[in-house]
Amino acid sequence: MKSIEEEGTGGLPELAPAPAHSEQRSVPTWVYDKTGGKKEGLQSVANERPITLYLNGRELVTLLCVGQHLDELAVGFLHGEGFLQRLSDFRGLEVDQEAGRVHVTTAREEALTQQLWEKRTVTSGCGKGSLFYYALNALMAKPVESSLRLTPQEVLARVGDLSRSSADLRRTHGAHTTGLATPSSMLVVRDDIGRHNAVDMIVGHCFLREIALRDKLLVTTGRLTSEIIIKSAKLGLSTIVSLHAATSLAIELATSLQITLIGYARRGTFTVYTGGERISG
Repeated sequence: MKSIEEEGTGGLPELAPAPAHSEQRSVPTWVYDKTGGKKEGLQSVANERPITLYLNGRELVTLLCVGQHLDELAVGFLHGEGFLQRLSDFRGLEVDQEAGRVHVTTAREEALTQQLWEKRTVTSGCGKGSLFYYALNALMAKPVESSLRLTPQEVLARVGDLSRSSADLRRTHGAHTTGLATPSSMLVVRDDIGRHNAVDMIVGHCFLREIALRDKLLVTTGRLTSEIIIKSAKLGLSTIVSLHAATSLAIELATSLQITLIGYARRGTFTVYTGGERISG
């Protein structure tokens, strides 16, 4: 590899190599300040690599991710997209980190796999560009039923838990963090460059351990868009909290599906878009 000095970029240090399993790596940068000066150094950035998912020997999709928790990511993706309906469908999984491949074996019929493949919908998701169902199907989905209730203090406490857990996000400013929580505690947290990937890891974690989702809430740093609402409805998640905003279609779908949608949860405040009846006190 040529050094950066040989390439004529001002003598910054050579790119630090990243291990195959690392969530981040260091790159040479210089920072311009308001005095007109510049400071050279190393900056942590999120690692990004393609991981190809094979289902029953057939190449299905390539996900862009940090390369962590690939078993949970693969299972969560397949469950969320309908390829894995129940744990008894799951036959086995093999991860090849070096090659960037995950092979999953299921008991589902090939005909169903083909049918779902043909129903891909291009989305705005970062880290993943398609969903395996028609977005408008969500309008006919059964509204989410849940007994979950939260106080404003519990909402803000769980957002605080997420912020304290997102060390990689703070270091790189290039990852999304998502957590699954009860009103009283955070259960599991995952980071990735794609907010969908982080959600899929959590779904896979719960699917493999048969953890119910209907009485939990999802807390995320990612924006709230229609595909997150559709995914949540199919999984039975009734409440989603984000540090960022919701889109108009996400709000329409959340209203139709009776999902509680909370955004701009930061600095002691939050905005309730839909489902305010689940917020008590």
